[in-house]
Amino acid sequence: MLNGTGVKIFTGTSHPELAEIIARRLGLPLAKADVTKSGIGETSVRIAESVRENDVYIINTGCGAVNTALMELCIMIHACKIASAKRITAVVPLFPYARQDKKDKSRAPITAKLVANMIQKAGCDHVITMDLHASQIQGFFDVPVDNVVTHSFIFAVRSLFAEPSSILYIRTHFDLQNVVIVSPDAGGAKRATSIADRLGVDFALFHKERKKANSVSRMVLVGHVKDKVAILIDDMADTSGTLCLAAHHLTEAGVGKVYAIVTHGILSGNALENIEKSALEKLIVTNTLPQKENQAKCSKIEVIDIGPVLGEVIRRSHYGESVSKLFHEVPY
Repeated sequence: MLNGTGVKIFTGTSHPELAEIIARRLGLPLAKADVTKSGIGETSVRIAESVRENDVYIINTGCGAVNTALMELCIMIHACKIASAKRITAVVPLFPYARQDKKDKSRAPITAKLVANMIQKAGCDHVITMDLHASQIQGFFDVPVDNVVTHSFIFAVRSLFAEPSSILYIRTHFDLQNVVIVSPDAGGAKRATSIADRLGVDFALFHKERKKANSVSRMVLVGHVKDKVAILIDDMADTSGTLCLAAHHLTEAGVGKVYAIVTHGILSGNALENIEKSALEKLIVTNTLPQKENQAKCSKIEVIDIGPVLGEVIRRSHYGESVSKLFHEVPY
């Protein structure tokens, strides 16, 4: 809980439900801001209460109309900056354009770097995000990254992990003696092995080959999974083609049941239909993105609430406390 003195929490239009959960966790009302769009699509923001010398937190995530959400965030940051806010923190559970983090072909942009510049230049002092697709994004900001959250004006990026929430879910829903943690690709091996080690269970992974983006041509399973309950671990599910294909291969390899736990349930295109028809028993996602409509359309979607984690990070940030404890524990 916060005493409310000198703290303001704003939300854009991308995920107001999560902002409400965070505000309730902190015992604060959401601050008032009018966010509208003109007839030609321009975003307009009016901060409806004083933020002078306040510690301001702006919650907006990279989903739906991503470009609109990003512009809302930058404009709200700028509005608070010129209204003399003491410190401005962007709470962006899903960092926009996080998958465009490298120059993988000639004349290709590094858009994640551009987004980092936009947020910084708008006047943001601190960014809180979850499970960055690539950790090097923290280095895209032009000023030093401060690993300790303080009340200074050093620009800091804090990337949280959904790992503690995932581990808690697995411990409370599965018999660990019969579980194997599976990474759907080599890139996610570090994340999956970390969870497997902390749970004391077996680990397996898939080697996958892509002919084009969002399309997997071949997957090879490495590890023993027969007669186990397989839990696929990944940072995001977009089209969910990889997860569904992995679930199919795991079933062929003789697993009893297949589940998947991901941080960001983007679920675009035919993802929900594919999941419903797949060998997956459940796809467990966090609410870094809105999931009510997805749950209504697909019976296999289950949601882990990470609002308490983000709320606790904001509380610790405001009081200048370390957040490293939250890398290992889920707050109550």
